[in-house]
Amino acid sequence: MIIDHPLLGPRDAAEFVYLGDASLIDRPDLNNPEAGKEFFEYLYLRDNPEGIHRELWYHEQGDRSWLVVTRNTLTHEILNVELARQVALAMGR
Repeated sequence: MIIDHPLLGPRDAAEFVYLGDASLIDRPDLNNPEAGKEFFEYLYLRDNPEGIHRELWYHEQGDRSWLVVTRNTLTHEILNVELARQVALAMGR
């Protein structure tokens, strides 16, 4: 599988480490009274969707950037690749 890195161009997926659902960017607030429950759900309760899904990938054998990859989990077709920093900033994080 080839990931088209926004800064470096096409790279083999072997250079990256898959880190799960891109919603992990949105961490629970520690100051919330329900923080314990929210962190449990954040850390342990995950979906395993089929079809279009946004995922976090870490470029371990390259520039060590974090990417949000939109991918079809059934066909492995990559639809979009974004720098995770830009995604987080757009979310107001």
